[in-house]
Amino acid sequence: MRASTATETPAVTPAAPLDFDERLRLAVLAVDARIDTRPLDLADVIRTPVEEPNLQPAAALAAVLRRARARILRDGWTTGHCRGQRAMCAYEAIRAEAANPAQAADATALLLDTIRREFPHAATVPAWNDEQRHPAVVLRMLDTAARAAEQRDIRLSKTTNNL
Repeated sequence: MRASTATETPAVTPAAPLDFDERLRLAVLAVDARIDTRPLDLADVIRTPVEEPNLQPAAALAAVLRRARARILRDGWTTGHCRGQRAMCAYEAIRAEAANPAQAADATALLLDTIRREFPHAATVPAWNDEQRHPAVVLRMLDTAARAAEQRDIRLSKTTNNL
């Protein structure tokens, strides 16, 4: 007798179409299969801010502004650029009291920001200073800028062209 060599193949029934949730689960599994699961080296991800040398702490800026105010009270206030006199404008007082040009630029930028809240037309600190008729407003703006630096604990960088 001869054995039958034909094998029976089971009947294949087409799969029912997948609904949206099933397709979504399969898509999530496919994405998960592609994700790299090696341990993450946090040293490659977490970076601490790099301290730039031209950033000035708020306390230092506030101190410069307060010293500039005290200098104007002591030596007098002026408009315009008057060489040879002790009296100074706000800009000159800040430059005289700052430890370096970056600190002077940051303090001046903070003062200009403070001035523009009350005098939006102010283009620069020297120009605004020259428009004033009495030192009281200048002294008040220096004091307000110093308080703002302390309260907000801000840090400014030397990026201003409006000195």
